Amino acid sequence: MVLETDPRAEPETIGHRVKSALSVPAVAFFKLLDVPFRWLQRLLGIGSMPYLFLLPNLAFFGLFVIVPLFLSLGYSVTGGTNLYLGERPYVGGEQYGYLFQCENYTDPATCREDRFWKAIFNTGVFVFFQVGFMVLFSLVTALILNREIRGRGFFRAVFFFPVLLSPVVVALIWKWILLRDGVLNAFLVSMGLDRILFFVDPTWAMFWAIFVSVWAHMGFYTLILLAGLQAIPPDLYEAAEMDGTKKERVFWRITLPLLWPNMLVVIVLALIKSVQIFDEVFVLTGGGPGTATQFIVQYIYTTGFANQVQNFGLASAASVVLGVVLFVLTLVQLAVTRRKDEG
Repeated sequence: MVLETDPRAEPETIGHRVKSALSVPAVAFFKLLDVPFRWLQRLLGIGSMPYLFLLPNLAFFGLFVIVPLFLSLGYSVTGGTNLYLGERPYVGGEQYGYLFQCENYTDPATCREDRFWKAIFNTGVFVFFQVGFMVLFSLVTALILNREIRGRGFFRAVFFFPVLLSPVVVALIWKWILLRDGVLNAFLVSMGLDRILFFVDPTWAMFWAIFVSVWAHMGFYTLILLAGLQAIPPDLYEAAEMDGTKKERVFWRITLPLLWPNMLVVIVLALIKSVQIFDEVFVLTGGGPGTATQFIVQYIYTTGFANQVQNFGLASAASVVLGVVLFVLTLVQLAVTRRKDEG
């Protein structure tokens, strides 16, 4: 007697056997894990279970964010060179007064702590140009990638790829290109031109610090703007085309107003990121030449850790000032995001 088999049944292969064999310990593990969680659910109640799962993350956040925040506040009101807070004398707001003691705040040379104000000035210049170019290039790139062009998916991936790289890797790549004997100078020499010492001239050093930062992070903001462009109803463009509206007018009257909420998010996020710039520029220029590209975060690091005399109090006071600025920018970001969601 011949037994009939279901023709739809898939033949058992080695892959199926391996999959079945691996599933046995996995199922056993999850059943074993289910026992303590059921016990905790009966003990705490089902309403408390989300907090239980959030507890590891909250503990990590508290240990590495909240605790250092209070330590910085403690160090900022103490003096001396001792490491432990218990061995440091209380000086109140002396560290903050030292930072803000200036005859003319627009001239860092007239300030008692001129390096701090020079770092603030450098950060202001960097933020102004970096954010401006970041928004401009991200918008132009998003507009191009939103069109029906050949290989659009490939170009989207290409523009986003630098975001996936470590900032240190990005800086090392561009440093290799920009060195005296680097790729760019080799190209200039081959064209019969003189070498340019990019890291010796302050203007060139600032230019490349801005350029590398824009190149590394532009893809992230391009995606945000691209998502905003794709959310605009195509019917509006069809109606404008039927009315014979010029493309420039369509951009200013339709695209930009509807994209403005995304633009605000990009501007605020870029501001927060640029104020905190450190690793890329530190690896690329080291803050030089001199202090031409030393920004506020590098000033905090140098004052607290890299100088021969480590001034933890002054560095902590500067970090608190930076934290207040970032807190204000974060509030602006939350307000912009809420306004966008409500709109």
